[in-house]
Amino acid sequence: MKKILTLGLIFVFSLGILQAQKTYLHCGRLITSENKNVQSETTIVVEGNKIIDVLSGYQAPLESDVAIIDLKNQTVMPGLHDMHVHVEHQSSPKRYEEGFRLNEADVALKATTYCRKTLMAGFTSVRDLGGTGVNVSLGNAIAKGHIDGPRILTAEKSIATTGGHADPTNGLRNDLKGDPGPKEGVINSPEEARKAVRQRYKNGADCIKITATGGVLSVAKDGQGPQFTLEEVTAIVEAAKEYGYVTAAHAHGVEGMKRAVQAGITTIEHGTKMNEEIMALMIQKGTYYVPTISAGKYVEEKAKIPGFFPEVIVPKALEIGPLIQDTFGKAYKRGVNICFGTDAGVFPHGDNAKEFIYMEEAGMPAIEAIISATRTPAEVMGTIDKLGTITKGKLADIIAVPGDPTENIEVMTKVNFVMKDGVVYKSESK
Repeated sequence: MKKILTLGLIFVFSLGILQAQKTYLHCGRLITSENKNVQSETTIVVEGNKIIDVLSGYQAPLESDVAIIDLKNQTVMPGLHDMHVHVEHQSSPKRYEEGFRLNEADVALKATTYCRKTLMAGFTSVRDLGGTGVNVSLGNAIAKGHIDGPRILTAEKSIATTGGHADPTNGLRNDLKGDPGPKEGVINSPEEARKAVRQRYKNGADCIKITATGGVLSVAKDGQGPQFTLEEVTAIVEAAKEYGYVTAAHAHGVEGMKRAVQAGITTIEHGTKMNEEIMALMIQKGTYYVPTISAGKYVEEKAKIPGFFPEVIVPKALEIGPLIQDTFGKAYKRGVNICFGTDAGVFPHGDNAKEFIYMEEAGMPAIEAIISATRTPAEVMGTIDKLGTITKGKLADIIAVPGDPTENIEVMTKVNFVMKDGVVYKSESK
């Protein structure tokens, strides 16, 4: 018996049930992300958690017990990646006091809602770039099927210098500051840098993140100065490579960015004051740029609301926030490698796809923006053999949007079909 599943219902299959049958997805338009083409009238065949074929036309299965999902009015594409999120938290006026009030269990339980919102927005994989370590447990829980959410590749705790962005004791009264070290992700020498990477490995991290410059949302005055020596960054990158880790550097100012790129960092996050020299160096080194325009716009907006952020943050947000979109446009036109990332958690989880709109506004064609969130992240993270494109043999991470995003990029914010690992988590008419 063939089962015809049309949009209009929300349903979830258990993986065990779905593995016993094939599913045919009839796709009106298909972006495979293998190239920039948009195909029409295709059929994706899924069995278990894998894509077993991609066929021209709307093919009818010959077997019985086959589900057919009607996406003929949709544009279908690979599950999206967000290469810069923080799954443990979300900005609010109470964000800075929550560290004193919430236990790890509280953080984790709140985060389960953020994870589900992210998945429902079509993001089937994310790179979490810094939390307390709860992010590791969240990733494990999702992988084991205990909660719904995207695949999480996490940096666990970001690595900082004393007093730098991601020093967890910034802004505390003197008796609470202490002297955090490599175990807590705070270093002050190449030797401590290596130890901090090894500690992240011990704690279950999947990648490494450093805060190469000051930051906007830390309770500290400096929002852009360099915070690591070249020797320290080099030690981190070298140690990370030994463990097979991709590396990321939060960076707003030029000098900190330059040191990170020279040391061989994989991705630059934010890159607000990136100049021509840095762009040329990134192109030479093959460094990727993760722009996070959404976060810049959000902090600028909220900094104008009295009391939303601590006072020390407001001038940084008003200076840095408005610059990121323009910097992205210049970097894209210059030829810097672009990889999609938003800094979700700074703004509400689930709104990640607004980044596509901002990228197109700055000059990046819609199809290239989509590829930057599908194939490119998988290439960067070394998962391209399993994810990133609609290709026979890869995992069945598949989403759909109404209309044609190459004609109207705003439909990327209206994902109405989500399949991850062969399981349908969302299918609704809009």
